[in-house]
Amino acid sequence: MPEAKRNRSHTGSDSDWKYLYRIGASAALLAVLVGIVEIAITFVPGGATTSETVLEWFTLYQENPFLGMRNMGLLNILLTATGVPVYLALFGAHPRSHRAVAALAMAFSFIGVAVFYATNRAFPMLELSNQYAVATTEAQRAALLAAGQAMLSVGQSHTPGTFIGFFLSEAAAVLISWVMLKGKVFEKVTAYVGMAGFAFLMVFEITSSFVPALSGIEMVFAMLGGLASMAWYVLLARRLLRLARA
Repeated sequence: MPEAKRNRSHTGSDSDWKYLYRIGASAALLAVLVGIVEIAITFVPGGATTSETVLEWFTLYQENPFLGMRNMGLLNILLTATGVPVYLALFGAHPRSHRAVAALAMAFSFIGVAVFYATNRAFPMLELSNQYAVATTEAQRAALLAAGQAMLSVGQSHTPGTFIGFFLSEAAAVLISWVMLKGKVFEKVTAYVGMAGFAFLMVFEITSSFVPALSGIEMVFAMLGGLASMAWYVLLARRLLRLARA
């Protein structure tokens, strides 16, 4: 069966989705770009340093606001946003027989995005650090430090405060990769890379949030998962663009 006809049989009304496929592919490639930028930042001076106390966070924000917000999840704001068009496109790309599970994966992703946005504290911490810089009394500084500690308990990346948002997004990716394997619209390698990569990231999220003693091991999972997830985005973007041209 010619590819164009095969694609129409998968999607039912392929012409209605072609524009969304292009948007989804673009969003997937943007996710790869965000990942590359994230890796590149770790090699700039101070890019790999981590802050522990609220005062250290305020100092980082005052010395380098962008790096402070990045360490508080600024780039993840953009990364999670790309999931919205990606999952909509993946939902439309699969045959109706597999759309129920694809819809479940999409729901997990959207809830993960909403939870992450609700817990992200990159910009509020910037405002607190600015207020701390101009505070004139010890009482003001103490109050701002307490407010900053509350922010960290909710919004510091890869801690119990941000676990649900990240975990739901990664679970969604594992689930949609399983749908890819069963739906036969995407190549099997795409499905396997997605399931493996995001499973690694789920393990990283669990260990970094609840077992900090395994910091050496968890970074291996983060590296493997990060590279595999970037490859997954490239593979699915390529397939979505082919569907859009069919």
